[in-house]
Amino acid sequence: MADRLTALFAMDPRHLPGLFPPDVLSRLRTVVDVDPALVVQNFGDPALAAVLADTEVLLTGWGCPPLDSAALAAAPRLRAVIHAAGSVRGLVTDDCWQRGLLVSSAAEANAVPVAEYTLAAILLAGKDAFGRRERYRADHRHPGPAEVAGIGNLGRRVGIIGASRVGRRVLELLRPMDLSPVLFDPWADDEAAARLGAEPLPLDDLLSSCGIVSLHAPDLPATRHMLDRRRLALIPDGGVLINTSRGGLIDQKALTDELVSGRISAILDVTEPEPLPPSSPLYRLPNVFLTPHIAGSLGNELERLGRTAVEELERLCGGLPLAHQVNRADLTRVA
Repeated sequence: MADRLTALFAMDPRHLPGLFPPDVLSRLRTVVDVDPALVVQNFGDPALAAVLADTEVLLTGWGCPPLDSAALAAAPRLRAVIHAAGSVRGLVTDDCWQRGLLVSSAAEANAVPVAEYTLAAILLAGKDAFGRRERYRADHRHPGPAEVAGIGNLGRRVGIIGASRVGRRVLELLRPMDLSPVLFDPWADDEAAARLGAEPLPLDDLLSSCGIVSLHAPDLPATRHMLDRRRLALIPDGGVLINTSRGGLIDQKALTDELVSGRISAILDVTEPEPLPPSSPLYRLPNVFLTPHIAGSLGNELERLGRTAVEELERLCGGLPLAHQVNRADLTRVA
């Protein structure tokens, strides 16, 4: 068909089979002309000059190099970037906006497993599952009533920092639970918080009044180390901090000191640096549940991202607005 767009994969080729398994790839190829055997990692490769010159859509993913002026010059017909992953911050440059490219991201789809992980972490933290596991290993007995008096999820206040895609989805998942969620987000007013089913609070008040705090803010210069030593100290004794966002949102040294002291606990899927050095005490502390950045899409969850990208291409080719379009202004306040 003469009006079919020409697309090109640009990502680490290891991710292609997960993002676009056979049925998703077949659906994709009914929409655009794309060679699944050609996956670009270097826009400056002279052997790709003819292909890039004809490319109208880039299907990008993790491992795609930045779309700088040189890359865009090599692709004069490029009109859209469909990102089959989360943030486009490391991919899309000012040159892309100046060119007027359409940009779409599968961040909404990637928020699903992160929110699911967070929900599980919140519910298990409320039951003190991780701490009780350690005690059970040590004493091999069931706790008595006095030992579990403060445990449980009925009416427990849960602090959500950030009404991001993940933060909003976490609040949606919490809605049927007998929990009391509160929210801090400078972009969400009282009405917006009420629609999300949460009580709005200033950050310091949230930290000091919630036994479980879950971090979902974007990684921006303004949010770097937003949980510094002073703010970490506001979390009540015995509180649990959950981070599935970015390690740079927390002062790692201050957090390590708090955790080594045993005053609070943490469920951490991200750290700074990542991974932590082998000498870090966080690998061995009984009050730390540390996972290797698994909350986001992986395994069979990658297919959801590929499907989202194909659906965006179907809209683009059908003359419809993109459902997950990213604008330049969005990157000032989202990941």
